[in-house]
Amino acid sequence: MEKESVKIRSLDYKDIDEIVEIERLILGKNRRKYWLMKIDLLEERSPMTSLVAEVEGKVVGFIIAEVAGWEYGVPDTVALIETIGVHPDYQKKGIATFLFRRLVDNLRKIGINTVYTFVEWRSWDLLRFFAKMGFEKGEMVHLILRLKG
Repeated sequence: MEKESVKIRSLDYKDIDEIVEIERLILGKNRRKYWLMKIDLLEERSPMTSLVAEVEGKVVGFIIAEVAGWEYGVPDTVALIETIGVHPDYQKKGIATFLFRRLVDNLRKIGINTVYTFVEWRSWDLLRFFAKMGFEKGEMVHLILRLKG
C-alpha cells in the first residue's frame, strides 16, 4: 500500500467502534467495555504514543505504547508496545510498519531510547513482524503466576 494513501494520527475517543471491530475480527472477542476504559486512560497520556492508521477515512489499524517510569528499576527512557492491530483486509500491506515507524519517530522525539514488547512465543506472524522491525530477544525474564479461582 502506498504510504501517501495511509494517514497516521493520534488515537481519538471517536475511534472506539472501529478499534473494537478490528480486535473482534482478529481475536473473535468484543471487548468494548475494556476499550472504553483503555481510551479513558490513554487520554491522560501523550497523544504521540497511541496512534491509528486511516485509509480513505476508515481506521484500519492501531498501535498503543506506554512510556515507563522507573518501575522495577526500568529507566524512564523506555517504552512498552502494549498492542498493535490491523484490520484483516489490510494486513500484509504495510499498515503495521507505517504505525510502528511513526510510533518510533514519536518516541525518539520524547527521549525514549529502548522499546519493549511481549509476544506469545507461538505467534509467528507477530514474532516475524517485530524481528523485521529490528527487535531481538531481550535480557528481561518473563515470569507468570497462574491464579486458580
